[in-house]
Amino acid sequence: MTDYTSPLLARHGAVSATGPDAGIAWHYGDPVAEQRALARGGAVVDQSHLGVVRVAGPDRLGWLHSITSQDLADLRPHESTELLVLSPQGHVEHAAAVVDDGESTWLITEPSHAPDLATWLQRMKFMMRVEITDATADYAAIGEAVDAEGAEGEPVTWRDSWPRVTGGGTRYGPPEAEHPGMQRPWRLVLVPRDGLEAAVSEREAAGWRLAGTWASEALRVEAWRPRLARDVDHRSIPHELDWLRTAVHLHKGCYRGQETVARVHNLGRPPRRLVMLHLDGSGHLLPEPGAEVRLRAEGDDPASGKVVGTLTSMARHHELGPIGLAVVKRSVPDDAELLVVSDAGGLPLAVAAAQEVVVPGDGVSVDRPQQRGPVTPGLRGPGSLI
Repeated sequence: MTDYTSPLLARHGAVSATGPDAGIAWHYGDPVAEQRALARGGAVVDQSHLGVVRVAGPDRLGWLHSITSQDLADLRPHESTELLVLSPQGHVEHAAAVVDDGESTWLITEPSHAPDLATWLQRMKFMMRVEITDATADYAAIGEAVDAEGAEGEPVTWRDSWPRVTGGGTRYGPPEAEHPGMQRPWRLVLVPRDGLEAAVSEREAAGWRLAGTWASEALRVEAWRPRLARDVDHRSIPHELDWLRTAVHLHKGCYRGQETVARVHNLGRPPRRLVMLHLDGSGHLLPEPGAEVRLRAEGDDPASGKVVGTLTSMARHHELGPIGLAVVKRSVPDDAELLVVSDAGGLPLAVAAAQEVVVPGDGVSVDRPQQRGPVTPGLRGPGSLI
């Protein structure tokens, strides 16, 4: 859908979001209270701008299994997972939340990606018994801080398993018990688009609060949860974002981009790494996604340091203050002093930022096979692969 505007933007106090969340509310007048309500599991978030692709037909699961990063061959009804569509070089092109209702497989993705994902799936259809439909105009998503799958007779529901390492996956970052994402339950519920307001009102009648993306994005960033529309660019491979936890199965058959996934995991190191940034919030302005991340330089102009990455997500957390996600060069030391540098109304803006490691600088997953002898030339890192 183009130029979408949610009916919930008509609510008193609603302020529209921008960027990939345009068309839904950034907040409804009290973003701090909304975020606190969501953090304690008492809020619903309008996610009706998201794209929805429906895949039906008896061959759907085996077919999706063969062309994407995830093992879907034996996906059970109401079981949630996620998949990536990679380029031949292993770069992330599409990402989708996945759940099957026993008759159809539902893919929930970013607003601008649904048409392209549906078109790509149509091109890959060949003689398979599948039907692909862009169902965005018919179904809307709402977000809930609930850690539960949908049940029989309930609406189609996708439960986010992040940051649990799913079958066939691996991790670069900390174990689940130490990962901040374990404190963020999240699921998406699909409702008929003409029933969106009624579904939200039903939850409000139960005591929940309507919250905007200011709240949901702050909790996502705190959880180090990568997002296609924010943290992915044309060079991204899943290892850089610790996305092998939930979106990649390392032991399934061949699919497009699988060679890069395997080689970087087994022999190389991702060229970049995701970090969480704690930003200095003492100023009135904060940088926007896309701002440069620089090493802090010595001397009179600390912002003149070397560019080492990009700020990809930015949020104001009700407890942590300004936080963000950034993708930086793997060689950046974990303790390096950083600045986020951007242009604010024609004036240079440089904000100090402290790192919190998401993907370690050594670039080695916890289950990387032990190397036997010298690495073959050209395979010491992913530079020759991507």
